[in-house]
Amino acid sequence: MSEWVDEARRKRLALRGLLAGSELVVMPGGFSPVYARMAQEIGFTCFFLAGSQMSGFLLGVPDAGILGLRDIVDHARHAAASTTIPLLLDADTGFGNAVNVHYSVQEIVRSGVAALNIEDQEAPKKSPTGGGRRCIPLDEAVGKVRAAVAARDAIDPSFVICARCDSIGVEPDLEQTVARCVAYAKAGADLVWLNAVERREQLARVCAATAAPVLCNWFSNVEPPPSFEELRKLGVRVALYPVMAAQAGLQGAWELMNDFHARGPEALADWRQRAAKNPFGLADYKALTGHGAVRDIEQQFLPATGQRDYGR
Repeated sequence: MSEWVDEARRKRLALRGLLAGSELVVMPGGFSPVYARMAQEIGFTCFFLAGSQMSGFLLGVPDAGILGLRDIVDHARHAAASTTIPLLLDADTGFGNAVNVHYSVQEIVRSGVAALNIEDQEAPKKSPTGGGRRCIPLDEAVGKVRAAVAARDAIDPSFVICARCDSIGVEPDLEQTVARCVAYAKAGADLVWLNAVERREQLARVCAATAAPVLCNWFSNVEPPPSFEELRKLGVRVALYPVMAAQAGLQGAWELMNDFHARGPEALADWRQRAAKNPFGLADYKALTGHGAVRDIEQQFLPATGQRDYGR
């Protein structure tokens, strides 16, 4: 158990080190332990377990507050056990008021992930891509952040609390968004997430005013997305691409299955050839899922008569 605790704390301190640095941290996201492991193998320093993608890929439901605490904690434990990089877990609204947040945070800390985010939407929450969001009053949101910090401190102060601000497009002016982000940092949030950013001005204002590091995800039809260098100059510490891995996998499966439905085995053969010629090589599913460890364990602990012949 002590080794598990040490490993969880190592990841949390690694994330804190990234947040304390001066370089932009790029965080891809998805839902799967395999995608998280893939990000690790490619060289990313952290990964995001997105609530919208867990809702869809695990439960087959929309991102509308249907996902529960048990769902995300169990899934987070699997992902954390499969990776050595820190993971940020999407905890939606904390599953209720400050009391619910207290218990939710303590369960999530025990899962082994490095961080969680709690948003300031009303429950049930709404996806920022679909409209209909409403934010809770600022004083209630601050209380939830403070409850999260206190619950975390009682177990492991190295765990990272991220407060997500959803007020862009909800409240009438940017000043209210800035005030929320400033207040969340003062309440003890280690990281402030400015969600669904539409303009560079919004990022610049929030980053300049907020004492905590700022995470953002770009969601705009108004301005083209900033480059990594632009984000760094604007003051962003973490650039989040929350659904990238899951949506890329979804699109790939959609294209192949439609082609297979139309052309049969020929489509599958063509896909295999394209994959083999990919400049990044084939994704090694067995390696990403630790398949080789099974044989090692068998050889170490099974009697010779119980070991499998892997040459057949």
